[in-house]
Amino acid sequence: MKAKSESESRKPSSVPALGSDAHTERFIAAAKLFGPDLTEGFRPTYFEFEAKSATLNMRLPKELLGALKAKAQAQGIPYTRYVRQVLEYVVTR
Repeated sequence: MKAKSESESRKPSSVPALGSDAHTERFIAAAKLFGPDLTEGFRPTYFEFEAKSATLNMRLPKELLGALKAKAQAQGIPYTRYVRQVLEYVVTR
């Protein structure tokens, strides 16, 4: 029989009823919060979730389109989304 790892045997603790902001802040400061740190690595998204109401048609060299598709595939996203992200990056910098 395989022994359970620490994360498998750890049961989630219940969150106590917190009566005030001060109690909540003390609880969070003392709590051992496990899991990924989601405070880093995110960047603001300005246009991605807006309705796509305009169309852009352009001619590109095959090699450039191939490079764009390869980069998009490496990130696991459609190349059209990757092109939008590149354009957004240029516009918002």
